[in-house]
Amino acid sequence: MTLFTATLATAGVLLLVGMLLLWNSPAVQKFAIGWPRSRRAAIILIGIAAAWFLSHVLQLKEADFGAYKNLLFAAFLAVAILSFFHLPDFLAVRGLGIILLLSARELLGAAYMQEPQSRLFLVTFVYLMIALTLYVGASPYRMRDFNSWLFDSGNRPRLLGGFLGAYGLLLAGVAFNYS
Repeated sequence: MTLFTATLATAGVLLLVGMLLLWNSPAVQKFAIGWPRSRRAAIILIGIAAAWFLSHVLQLKEADFGAYKNLLFAAFLAVAILSFFHLPDFLAVRGLGIILLLSARELLGAAYMQEPQSRLFLVTFVYLMIALTLYVGASPYRMRDFNSWLFDSGNRPRLLGGFLGAYGLLLAGVAFNYS
């Protein structure tokens, strides 16, 4: 992934989320409040996260426990499956957290050792995303509390959506100005 692609993809996601929050329809509110405990969302997000993580496990080299990659694959697959039975609450939040952390690895890898100083707009957002993901991953009920607080007022989703959309536009502009 190139720095241009990484920045543009991040801008697209921010613009999409920002537009949905600016729109602030009852369907968006219902989805935002319900997805942290949704079984369907948990299956989708944990499924994507597990597949992505397990694909990395299969690519381990000898220096990175590659001799044990089949055993590690089986152990992590068992953890993913057993989480549905032993840790079902807020599993969708944890799945999204895993996806965001794996995405952060790709985004930071694209920005590594690149010259343009404007790459720092992407990197700053990614590090903020990592910090928030670790916080919410450790206490996933905070996502439910945040969503309840956010949609408690009609202006809060629009303000957050406007900020995310504006930052997405900034990232898109930055992406097209890389040398």
